[in-house]
Order: sequence, then structure tokens, then C-alpha cells
Amino acid sequence: MIGFIAYSDSVPKWPPVTGSGVTSLIRRMIGFIAYSDSVPKWPLVTGSGETRILTEQWIRAKYERLEFCMNERPAYTSGHMEGFLMKRGKEDSRYQLRKFVLSEADDTLRYFVKEKREPKAILRISELNVVYAPAKIGNPNSLQLTFMKDGTTRHIYVYHDDPKEINNWYMAIRCAKLHRLQIAFPSASESDLVDYLTHDFAREGWLLKTGPRTTDSYKRRWFTLDDRKLMYHDDSLDANPKGEIFLGNQLDGYSIRIGAPVGAKDQGFSFTLFTPERTYNLSSHSEKDRDEWMAVIQKVLERPLSPQDSSSEYKKWVEVSARLIRKRGGTNSINIFTGR
Repeated sequence: MIGFIAYSDSVPKWPPVTGSGVTSLIRRMIGFIAYSDSVPKWPLVTGSGETRILTEQWIRAKYERLEFCMNERPAYTSGHMEGFLMKRGKEDSRYQLRKFVLSEADDTLRYFVKEKREPKAILRISELNVVYAPAKIGNPNSLQLTFMKDGTTRHIYVYHDDPKEINNWYMAIRCAKLHRLQIAFPSASESDLVDYLTHDFAREGWLLKTGPRTTDSYKRRWFTLDDRKLMYHDDSLDANPKGEIFLGNQLDGYSIRIGAPVGAKDQGFSFTLFTPERTYNLSSHSEKDRDEWMAVIQKVLERPLSPQDSSSEYKKWVEVSARLIRKRGGTNSINIFTGR
């Protein structure tokens, strides 16, 4: 785990001198000695995702821009932020400039196609997850926003040419989520709440899967494991998953095994995921990748259901996802749980 506070022992106290030499070093020394205690805890990052940009921007904020030692807090802590980001289209791969407006007061992140018109979409910050996605998007200053819409998951991909700007949006979302949690749980400390802000995906990558029939062939899909939700997509940058699989507890009929079940096609390094709704035949490109996928899924299946997992809202999502039929490509309909 890398955190802005927790990793302080492993990050050099005095970064190499650059820029204006002695003056730069003095500024950093002042920022470190006088203001170390004022660095907020909420930028803590959990997981193993892309942290290089985040780490670099934190060091620059603390030692170069001295954001934590000014009388005024950084703009991204204000609860309101406006700006323009390049956003990938839902139906195509083009990125278009879009205006985004974050408002902590009404728990919304809005984006506009035309500035003076109604927003194209209104996202609830409290239900929004954000992760850095440089490898997937192909831009080092990029984010993936994930949220629920109409009973299924929606992904939005954005980037900005300035790493500071994209970092500010990442921070603004986390800060707004923290402030709302502090209102809901006034007795909880920041350290207790940071784990509930945003989270990296447990694992992503390409796998082969078959349809529900024994005659169905294997097809390449992009899989994303997000907590108890295993999503698969035609492409790694799809706006919506082709299907979503709820991963319950192993005591409730969920399990995973090496190999293909009797009567099913076996291809490559195969493994099988069993759920009460359906059996999923999967295959990886290597033994190592297969074992890693199985290990991370097994870890989820062994974990007891949390109060959130057992909440009526979460159960509603599971029920809606299990029966939701989405239209794709004209008349072809695919069940979000049992589709190919």
C-alpha cells in the first residue's frame, strides 16, 4: 500500500535539488520542517494501481508549490471545481473536449457537451469511483470514472495534457467524498474513512470465455474485477460491460476450479467459475495468469458478505443485473449475467 502519509519513511525526505538550486532546496526544507503536520490524510492511495503520477504530484505540491503551508487550502479541497477534460465518446473512440463541474454541496459531477445547455450527465460523487488509467487509455494523465446507471455499470474515460490538472480532479473527487462521509459519520477519523473513498480494481486483463451452450466457441473478452463484481467487455475501453457477474460467498454456491467441466470445450489454460445462476468457462494465455486470476477471485469468494454487500440497495443491483436485458446491435438481446 502506498499512502501519502504512510509511505513517508520509504520516500526520501529531501528530494534531489532541481530548478533554482539552493533556493529550491530552502523552499522544500521550509515546507518539510514547518508544515509536515499539516499535510492532509485524505489523499491516501490504496491498492497497487498507477501511482507514479500521483506520487510525483504530491511531492511537487508539498515541496515546490508548498500547497500544504499556505493560508489558503488547495482549490481542489474547496468542494467546487470547474474545468475542461478530453472525454472518450460512448459509442466511438474519439475524445472530445467537455466541461466538467464538481459540486460537493449537491453531491454531483456534471459534464456538458455545450456549456450553456443542460448537462449531458449528472453523476453522484458518493457513488463514483475514480482510478488512474494511463496504461489502458494510452495517456499518462488519464482517469477512469465508474458508476452505476440504470442497473448496469458505466465507465467514462478522460484525460488532460497537464498532469497537475488531472491530479486536481482526482483529488477533488476524493476530497468531496471524504467531506460527505465526515458529515454522515462525524465520530469517525480521517484514517477510518480513507478506505471508503476510491479503490483500484483488483485485477484487469484479457481472458477467453464461452457462451452458455456447450457448442459456443471461446471469445476474447476484457475482464475487470471490481470488489464483488466481475465484468467482461468486448474492448478494454468500452463504456458498458457486456456482462456482469456477482461474486458471492463460497458457502452460497460460488466456487472456482482449474480446467473445463465435463462436456465443455477445453482451450489453453482453462478454469471454471461456478455461480448459482450459471457456470462460466474461462481460459487464460498462460498458467501464471490463470493462477493469478483464480487466486484473486477465490479471495473474494472466501470473504464474508459485508453489510454493504447485504444492503437492500446492493441486492437490488444484483437482482436488476440478473434479469436486465440490454439491446446490442439491433435485435440481438443479451442478458447481462448469461450473455456471451
